Amino acid sequence: MSRIAIIGAGAWGTALAIVAGRGGQHQVHLWAREKEVCESIQKNRTNALFLPGCTVPQSVTVSNDLQQALSGAEMVISVVPSHHCRRVFEHMAQWLLPEMLFVSATKGIENDTLLRMSEVMEEIVVRFCRFKPRTAALSGPTFALEVAKGNPTALTAAATDLTLAAVVQKEMSDPGFRIYASDDLIGVELGGSLKNVIAIAAGVCYGLGLGHNSAAALITRGLAEITRLAVACGARPQTLAGLAGMGDLVLTCTGGLSRNRSVGAALGEGQRLQEIIAGMHGMVAEGVLTTKAALGLARKYRVEMPITEQMHAILHGGLAPRDAIRELMSRPGKVE
Repeated sequence: MSRIAIIGAGAWGTALAIVAGRGGQHQVHLWAREKEVCESIQKNRTNALFLPGCTVPQSVTVSNDLQQALSGAEMVISVVPSHHCRRVFEHMAQWLLPEMLFVSATKGIENDTLLRMSEVMEEIVVRFCRFKPRTAALSGPTFALEVAKGNPTALTAAATDLTLAAVVQKEMSDPGFRIYASDDLIGVELGGSLKNVIAIAAGVCYGLGLGHNSAAALITRGLAEITRLAVACGARPQTLAGLAGMGDLVLTCTGGLSRNRSVGAALGEGQRLQEIIAGMHGMVAEGVLTTKAALGLARKYRVEMPITEQMHAILHGGLAPRDAIRELMSRPGKVE
């Protein structure tokens, strides 16, 4: 039996705790920032705030004490929103150990530094703990609710050292949760992060009532855009054609459970971003923040990302969605 600490008890963190705990072979400790989440799981074995209706196994303990969650952990899975990752890891640093394997399950990029989540974790551990951590990432086409229900799901564990990815694969796989291993950490993390930007754009198309032609074109050109940037950052193009790239992109652009797509749909229907976010009741659509970081990376590596540029103009510049579509469609002709 191994001890797994899962840091972050939103819908995805809770779903991962259910996966890790349902086989009974792991001791799982889930850290929740919200006391009401701890109380809900302790009393009723369900996260009523973020993942209602899904039973959390008895093998999963929960608290809002980070030291308790990390005590004895062999694997630490971070599922906190990207804009909180640095702060949480800085607070955790005093209890982190070299033998721990750190896994990022957050699909985001830090805005100020343009770092991937594994890079944020590594920077903090090196600075505060004085050792180089073993890091990995877990990403792919996953809706938390479907994972928690045990619906067949496939995704990717990645680390620059393939043996570390294989550890995540072995420890977290079960009959309903199939994990493939990869040594393309850059591609897997960027695929999972950048697809959220395109998913908001797909939601805009849906909210505007533009139909299936528009959605298909957007997903296809969105994948090309994501791949260009990821490859410029050091990823392999094949990775972006896999589960962490195309697979996650298709799911998030078309699935009704996608928060990012829902944000885009509301924008397309004429709602204001501030009102949309306020109505999410603490849930996070990573694509809203990632749009700025993606554009920063695109400028750094001199990569053309027209969809991302228009999404940034909608989200942060007040551009009307129909005007953004018009800008994209009136660009000079290109060779595919």
